[in-house]
Amino acid sequence: MKFKKIALVGLAAILGAGALGWQSLDKETRGFLAAFPTNTDLLFWSTSQRDAAFRALDRLPFLAKHRVVPAGDKPSALPPGAPLALPLDVDAYMQGQRSAALMVLHNGQVRLERYGLDFDSEGRWTSFSVAKSLTSTLVGMAVRDGHIKSMDDKVSDYIAEMKGSAYDDVSIRQLLTMTSGVAWNENYDDPKSDVAQFNNHKPKDGEDAVVSYLRKLPRAVPAGTRWLYSTGETNLVGVLVARATQKTLSDYLSEKIWRPAGMEQQATWILSKSGQEISGCCLQAATRDFARFGQFILNGAQINGQPTLPEGWLPEATTSRTGIGQPGRGYGYQWWTYDDGSFAARGIFGQGIFIDPARKLVIASNANWGNNATDPTATAAREAFYVAVQQAVDAEVAEAAAKR
Repeated sequence: MKFKKIALVGLAAILGAGALGWQSLDKETRGFLAAFPTNTDLLFWSTSQRDAAFRALDRLPFLAKHRVVPAGDKPSALPPGAPLALPLDVDAYMQGQRSAALMVLHNGQVRLERYGLDFDSEGRWTSFSVAKSLTSTLVGMAVRDGHIKSMDDKVSDYIAEMKGSAYDDVSIRQLLTMTSGVAWNENYDDPKSDVAQFNNHKPKDGEDAVVSYLRKLPRAVPAGTRWLYSTGETNLVGVLVARATQKTLSDYLSEKIWRPAGMEQQATWILSKSGQEISGCCLQAATRDFARFGQFILNGAQINGQPTLPEGWLPEATTSRTGIGQPGRGYGYQWWTYDDGSFAARGIFGQGIFIDPARKLVIASNANWGNNATDPTATAAREAFYVAVQQAVDAEVAEAAAKR
């Protein structure tokens, strides 16, 4: 992966604390980085640190281990289409988003593909919570494969350590819709929040860190009565899928999606300290392959015309199962939903896959928002971009109809 020299400044805080990673660097690079302070909490890195790290998390061996998600040898085609006439300045939009990559597929054709931040189509960018939507898709596949008997099974049926905890009464369906009713703090600006602390939790020897942390959380409200966003719960979903399938998530993702759906490059998945994929986050992949995953879902999650999900699963997963307190919006099985039938995977700092089945649209985005993890201004601009793409497609359809 190519880096501008300025991007190396961002690696100083990451590399400074890790002896093994530090020793693996050449002398010149170590000298360049030595002047910078240590800081190991990703949520509180500077913008330049994130610019450098988001494309390289799986190549910082002391920071986190990872597993490879192998791709097949026959990438699915992404044929070029005519450039999409958008009613906005794409370069200005990307600059405002601090966009690393932006890709629009329409009818399976590439209508827009741009890169920024010295990133390109050969690189892998971290997904953050976009991974949640892939993890939920693996749940559906595990149901179809018979590894999970029912969405109404209890979490503790598959993770015995959760018996007696607040999750003992929570179903897999409630876990996927984030309606467990268990207390959780997802404040990315608070270093004392659950989301900031749980990955650093030190379990007893032999215990899974996610299970160990979550089983101690108290119940706040009855299960099924409240939606509350919780990355910890998606990580618990990943543990459940791995236990049910008796496979690593990386292997199962490769087997069920990455190889058969024709991803072009291998992906990588960052592991927790317990050696389990952090299933609510941290899948590194090429932007083109994130777009391919969106196209795979748009096409009904079929391989060679055969379904990979239970009948009716996808419509359930991608339409609102619970309200989120925003008009016209909802939450499905780890997908954010819109009342017009569109849905999206979203990750902090500007990662996303937007899918509009009615218009046969997929929009894949990778970015590093400069202000904060959930920047409301950048979020609003991205939503407006989605609408602008929809309007451009509608205008094309109307123009074609007028000519007939």
